[in-house]
Amino acid sequence: MISWLFIGLVISILLTPGPTNTLLASSGIQIGVRKSLRLIPAEAIGYLIAITVWGVIIGSVSTQFPMLPTLLKLLSAFYIIFLAIKLWKTADIEASFNLPTIRARELFCATLLNPKALLFASAIFPSTAWLTLNNYLVHIVMFLLLIVPIALFWTFIGSILASNKVRWLNQSNLQKTASIILISFSIPLSYSAILSL
Repeated sequence: MISWLFIGLVISILLTPGPTNTLLASSGIQIGVRKSLRLIPAEAIGYLIAITVWGVIIGSVSTQFPMLPTLLKLLSAFYIIFLAIKLWKTADIEASFNLPTIRARELFCATLLNPKALLFASAIFPSTAWLTLNNYLVHIVMFLLLIVPIALFWTFIGSILASNKVRWLNQSNLQKTASIILISFSIPLSYSAILSL
């Protein structure tokens, strides 16, 4: 039921630096990994609500406008390419993680408003996820399971960046790697959207 492409796209987009991941890394820098664990449920609930709302809207509107999912998938592919280029161009700009201590409420709001939720609902989750409850549950549960290790990864990265112990593990290398991964996943996404036209 769940494709490897779905899993790969979810992982690569969740790994991409963005508002939620920046807050997780900031928390890892400020209070460490263990104390940052309390933020993971806030991220999961934020994505759960946002993806579900977007998915229901897309599912109900796509019956009247059957080209909408294909157009959203193409727009999402372009957005992924845009993100990849932006990540590459800004890789050598020094990031500021000196935010005040992050609370679960702030992380929840950042995740709820994260544009990645629309991307997940419109292009990454298969259209069948919005047609039956079983398909929705299978995909959303897999998505929520993937959030946990990736959130841990970002808080861990924050704690490592704070210690400066690993020289090659820096913002520039992380962003360039994420950029390459995003480009590689935008190709099959674009291809599947073009085939649907």
